[in-house]
Amino acid sequence: MLAYARDRRRFLLFGRPRRVSPETHRHRAEVLLESLLTLGPTFIKLGQLLSTRPDVLPPEYIDVLSSLQDDVPPAGWDGAKRVLEDEIGPVDERFAAFDTDPISGASLGQVYRAQLDDDGGTRDVAVKIRRPGVEELVQADLRVIHWSLPVLLYFVDDARSFSLENLADEFSKTIREEMDYQREAEMLREIQASIGTDDRYVIPDVVDSHSGPRVLTMEYIDGTKINDVEELDRKGIDRSRIAEDLQWAYMRMIIDDGVFHADPHPGNLAVTDEGRIVFYDFGMSGRVDEFVQDKIVEFYIAVANQDIDAILDALIEIGTLSPEADRAVMAEVMELAIQDARGEDIEQYRVQQIIGQVEDSIYEFPLRLPKNLALVLRVATVVEGVCVTLDPEFDFISTATDYLVEQGYREESIRQYLSESGQQVRRSAESLTRIAPKTERALDRLDRDDLYVRIGVEDSKNVFENLAKRLIYGMLLTMGLFSTGVLYALEAPEGSIVAAVFSAVVLIQLYRSFRTQRALAARPQFTRQNLRQRRREE
Repeated sequence: MLAYARDRRRFLLFGRPRRVSPETHRHRAEVLLESLLTLGPTFIKLGQLLSTRPDVLPPEYIDVLSSLQDDVPPAGWDGAKRVLEDEIGPVDERFAAFDTDPISGASLGQVYRAQLDDDGGTRDVAVKIRRPGVEELVQADLRVIHWSLPVLLYFVDDARSFSLENLADEFSKTIREEMDYQREAEMLREIQASIGTDDRYVIPDVVDSHSGPRVLTMEYIDGTKINDVEELDRKGIDRSRIAEDLQWAYMRMIIDDGVFHADPHPGNLAVTDEGRIVFYDFGMSGRVDEFVQDKIVEFYIAVANQDIDAILDALIEIGTLSPEADRAVMAEVMELAIQDARGEDIEQYRVQQIIGQVEDSIYEFPLRLPKNLALVLRVATVVEGVCVTLDPEFDFISTATDYLVEQGYREESIRQYLSESGQQVRRSAESLTRIAPKTERALDRLDRDDLYVRIGVEDSKNVFENLAKRLIYGMLLTMGLFSTGVLYALEAPEGSIVAAVFSAVVLIQLYRSFRTQRALAARPQFTRQNLRQRRREE
């Protein structure tokens, strides 16, 4: 925290912001990564969440923390066995067979493979068991984060303060939900009821008789890890189709169903030999309200039409872009982002040019993230990484456009636009019929010298307020200096010292009124561009 604060200001408690080199940021991020790994399960989860938050951390931090995997040494079987038997009863009686070596270990729980008796035979299941004692550990860690937040907020601007407070609230809520396996089972069934009916996807069934708040037993479904491209190629599976199916699945969950699997990293996605995508681990799941769904559709349609103004309007309405942001600069950033999403090569000089424009613009950090969009951003970021791994030339915009067309969203937006345009034409025609008599009345009043004009001056940057302050400070400074001279001439040293101190205070306030506040500049990130850069470096 001290290192982050030191990087934000020239001096720790005061002073203007300073620029820190990418090398320093990367070193800080690597130190942070080691600290998170040492601190344990809760902070590993926090690091994963931070790796998807470019509104909070610089790009170098995002790049380093993105390598953080939810992979910790497994807990001993004795502790896991106690949790299992407390929930559902003796292992030997409840299972036909149970492999005590975990097949997957995570920070909050671990998964074992077992068999259940099933109509004279057996069926394979996966048993997810919460780590023993993890509840107390998480509660203690959340208290540390809660106490630390006010200290950190002192060193950040308003936009990042907004994002950090939302991040802390979201993280506390998410990690508690992830420890509740009954909620996970409920979310799994809800998603299965919609997307599971599509034969391109597989979602395992829950075994209710062997599940509880700390234990979740599911159907075991084998598959190839989705980022194991060599094995997928060996099995003759079309990776481009898998990437397209994955994006369609998440667009359907978020836009149509309003409930979605929110942890799509490669460890939670697999592909069967038939080419169907398997979803695992629904502990991190989310919901989207209708307003956000509508705005996401508007955003995608604007991207499909490459309408930059509409994209910025959608971002402002949804609350992720400040209305005061420099639209010209943000428009150029969006153009580059669209190029990157289409898989097109971006000239490096243009990227540097845009970064320079952003750094030279004196405006508050324009991007922020409301609570209801945090998990959606996480999904978008991680899914993009998976799709690019499957197919480096994957065109996100083309796939999104096809989805919008097939589901009728784009046509509906065109009909809505035509309807609104028709209403606007009708209103314009009605206005034209009223203009002539109003114009005649105004001319009559002007002829009688009975016309008054009221003017209101909009001062969004407080120019008049600052000017008034400077005038007052200037007069007070003049009065103070004059009083200092007079009192000194009258041999009243105490009075002259008081007047001099008063003058010094006023001088400092006058100086501060002329200073320009600078905020940390935003550096745009391009996932595919970064991937190409890393490949060239390798």
